[in-house]
Amino acid sequence: MQNGDTILVTGPTSQVGLPVVRALAPSHRVLGLARLSKPGDREKLEALGVEPIAADLADGDLSHVPTDVDWVVHFAVVKTGDFDHDLRANAEGAARLLAHCRKARAFLHTSSGGVYAGSAEDLLREDAPLGDNHKALMPTYSISKIAAESAVRFAARQFEVPTTIARLSVPYGDEGGWPWFHLLMMQNGVPIPLRPDDPNRYNPLHEDDIVAQIPALLAAARVPALTVNWGGSEVVSIAEWCAWLGELTGLEPKFSESADAFGSLALDTTRLHEHVAPASVSWKEGLRRMIEARSPELLRG
Repeated sequence: MQNGDTILVTGPTSQVGLPVVRALAPSHRVLGLARLSKPGDREKLEALGVEPIAADLADGDLSHVPTDVDWVVHFAVVKTGDFDHDLRANAEGAARLLAHCRKARAFLHTSSGGVYAGSAEDLLREDAPLGDNHKALMPTYSISKIAAESAVRFAARQFEVPTTIARLSVPYGDEGGWPWFHLLMMQNGVPIPLRPDDPNRYNPLHEDDIVAQIPALLAAARVPALTVNWGGSEVVSIAEWCAWLGELTGLEPKFSESADAFGSLALDTTRLHEHVAPASVSWKEGLRRMIEARSPELLRG
């Protein structure tokens, strides 16, 4: 990736996508593809120097989307709970986008650690069993993510577009994330659900590392597509990060046992580190920075 390259980013106003386009826009031509249905979305992107493109990947027309892009970074995801719509948007939409942008040097498709069946004990490698992990809270999510991976693999082969499928763990940072919601629950005295008899471990990845690792993930793209876990280098439990949030703020986490809570999805990052440097932001420092950016008044001292 070189200065001046044209990069198409989907989901540019999302928690994950916004820091990426903000970092890329000063030195690249960045196209931000989204439905742009919320007031102010278009203006937010334009203020960053991003060219907004309104499009619906479920069944919208893509003819106005430029095809002369160098790189595609696909973050967009739909979670309406309607299987028909979500499969069209997430699976068919990803394949349609790749086919439309088949001249690109590489395509980065962001999947999720939520495609794994899960394991309370082992680190999950890329060949671990898949499953409907998130069905209790997000019934269409895991299935549509798995379907999207298959659709992208087919399209990458069909159109010979070098592709990386990155299964993202827990993204967080100045724009928030799952730990931020846990902090809000702590602030309001709401118990945080944990799976009983499960360490509830994940690989939180700070937005700075997401931005930093994208060029290498694009450089690693190939046909057939490369599938890689995408998470932080440190494995951390929900209880651990909530305890640290408590130390930083003085708020006390409360927990409740729930069989419907997400279980451990701790990722093996061996393959990731064959292509990218280990994460540079430690989870403790990253969570402190998250609070400092969003609600500095909560920090003790």
